[in-house]
Amino acid sequence: MPFKPLPTILTLAALAAAAPFFFASQTFAGDLDKEIPAALSDPAATGDSETAVLAGGCFWGQQGVFEHVKGVTKVVAGYSGGEKATAHYNMVGTETTGHAESVQITFDPRQVSFATLLRIYFSVAHDPTELNRQGPDTGTSYRSEIFAADPRQAETARAYIAQLDSARLFAAPIATRVEPLKGFYPAEGYHQDYLAQNPGDSYIRANDIPKIEALKRVWPQYFAAKPVLLAQK
Repeated sequence: MPFKPLPTILTLAALAAAAPFFFASQTFAGDLDKEIPAALSDPAATGDSETAVLAGGCFWGQQGVFEHVKGVTKVVAGYSGGEKATAHYNMVGTETTGHAESVQITFDPRQVSFATLLRIYFSVAHDPTELNRQGPDTGTSYRSEIFAADPRQAETARAYIAQLDSARLFAAPIATRVEPLKGFYPAEGYHQDYLAQNPGDSYIRANDIPKIEALKRVWPQYFAAKPVLLAQK
């Protein structure tokens, strides 16, 4: 993904009012923007806070989508799958570190379950059938992967993938991997809240803003108009 910051910080609301054609852009992923059934297995979590680490292409878009989900309290863009020493943007881009661009989602399981986050992840946040790529971005750092924080998350994710594959809801088999979480490392500061701060970026307009519009259209019951931004923490 190119890094092309804008000199002026815009809000999504201002962009919608000033340039509605941004939201008419089409995503590259053919299987985005569809309603899919809820997971048959959705075990209840204990406590009032849980984290999930998901990879599904450029972390700008993933962070932007999940910041708009009700019950989510924080979303951090970062790297997972490799070692701490190589968790740097320029190194991850060499496709030799084992890292995937990921997001760490902190959420209240009393408001939104882990399985519900996966429902959003598989349906509008990225195309789970693409192997080691998303849209224009290629390489293992853009792979689709769920980094399970515990056995319950791993079992829920694997069962849901099997359920969706059996139903043949997508044009191809789901390529998403499920592996234990070994570590999550926040990305550099200039990547955080990138979508919200740079909605006029051509990459963001073409690839990521349509995902937020899909979330709003397909899952209005989960959509929060005001994003939870790291800058507000």
